[in-house]
Amino acid sequence: MTLTDWIIDILLLLIVFRQLKEERLTARTVLLPLGIIAWTGYNYLDSFPTAGNDLPLIALFAGVGIVFGLVSGLLTRVRYAEGHVRVKATASAAALWVICMGFRLGFAVWSSHPSGQAHLAHFSVAHDITSGQAWVVALVLMAFGEVVVRLGTIVARGGLLMARNRAGSPSAAPAPRPGTYV
Repeated sequence: MTLTDWIIDILLLLIVFRQLKEERLTARTVLLPLGIIAWTGYNYLDSFPTAGNDLPLIALFAGVGIVFGLVSGLLTRVRYAEGHVRVKATASAAALWVICMGFRLGFAVWSSHPSGQAHLAHFSVAHDITSGQAWVVALVLMAFGEVVVRLGTIVARGGLLMARNRAGSPSAAPAPRPGTYV
């Protein structure tokens, strides 16, 4: 595991920890994590293995990331206050994020040691995983799913709050009171 791997994982963890304190939902809130995963994809996704059971492995890990991202996004508080959408990661959302990020980090550390390499090679042969790159792609897409779906969920919830707040016509649903959550 390289220093870059550690830095990426730590940055993604810090993003959620930063949101333990309520902040405005801004372009930076969205673009910073997307920039980190875009850089990660550029540097780690140089091939996409499709032989054997590589695709089911990749799909499984990506699916887990998507589920974790959705749940984390739903556990994040999103409210409208003082004319802005504000977000705050709950302890549960942060814990879920840390568990998923910790799994990837732990897996990377474990698989870089001789014992982990031997176990992973045996598992891969037994389950027709054809290359180490399949594991890399699976773990990276797991992170992508988690980051993109969490952000998408938060942005969608914020958009609903803004739309409700701006809907002033009598036929529109009542706007939430300032400080209310979605």
